[in-house]
Amino acid sequence: MSPETYAQISNLVIPTATVVYAIAMMAHTLEWAMGRSVVATEATKKADVLVGSSSTGGGEVAGPAESATAGGSAGGAVERSARAEAASRIGVLLTWLGFALHLVGVVTRGLAAERVPWGNMYEFSITASLAVSAVYLLFVHRYKLQWLGLGVTLVVAAVLGLATLALYTPAGPLVPALHSYWLVIHVAAAAISGGAFTIGGLVSILYLVKARAERRVLAGGTMSVSLKRLPSSEAMDGTAYKVLAFAFPLWTFGVLVAGPIWAEYAWGRYWGWDPKEVWSLVTWVVYAAYLHARATAGWRGRRAAIIAIVGWLVFIFNFVGVNLLVSGLHSYAGV
Repeated sequence: MSPETYAQISNLVIPTATVVYAIAMMAHTLEWAMGRSVVATEATKKADVLVGSSSTGGGEVAGPAESATAGGSAGGAVERSARAEAASRIGVLLTWLGFALHLVGVVTRGLAAERVPWGNMYEFSITASLAVSAVYLLFVHRYKLQWLGLGVTLVVAAVLGLATLALYTPAGPLVPALHSYWLVIHVAAAAISGGAFTIGGLVSILYLVKARAERRVLAGGTMSVSLKRLPSSEAMDGTAYKVLAFAFPLWTFGVLVAGPIWAEYAWGRYWGWDPKEVWSLVTWVVYAAYLHARATAGWRGRRAAIIAIVGWLVFIFNFVGVNLLVSGLHSYAGV
């Protein structure tokens, strides 16, 4: 096929993947909505006990009306929980479908341009968002991250939609400075680690929500079933750490090792305090502080989550703000 045909395929498949991700997001939204419809009050807690046993802890047999109420409450909760699980599975399957279409769109974009597909802002956007989906799907079954599906599909659909509507540029040749195999190494490592930073940031945000709900329960309050379906805050804190520990060495190598080597090849210097270089270093410092604080100061939980979220926001500014708002040697946005 000709490059023009590949370009047409990519231009068709990327918007289609965006729609599929959006439908997956709706499925996950439905999952959360079904969970929120049941609240863990003292009545439902008592219902759970009564359904599991014909007597209370004090030996009193539950009356017919009480048992019927308990059975109805517990039965409704079970039914809604089953529906929420079904919506979650549908959301994950649709995410796999969106990922497959997304991958085809990125590959055909590269074939249309006859090079790796990350030479401008549009191409890096579709590639980096593909990395977010890939990291999520890589860990979804191993760490049971189905509960993260809403955030992931929201981010990916939003990035693809923005790329298609505002950042699109026709496939074309690279600027001279990008003609190097270091482009593959440098940008691939940045995209994969950026995907992992996004997953870590989303997990950290949900950690704060879950930890607050757990504190409320300890104070005598209640927790919605949607939040009860999330892992414990301690488990979420561990998941964020594992994902970010995976991403940090990639970012270190791709940005602070491969990047300067490529800069020396392209511009004759390893480091020049270009805005992109500065914010890449700031991103590295924040995540280095996160890992250092956990390893040496024993920081866990809320403080670590806040650092992880700050690191993600710095990465987003480095990815979007620096490319679009600041002029420099890395200004390859193409918009």
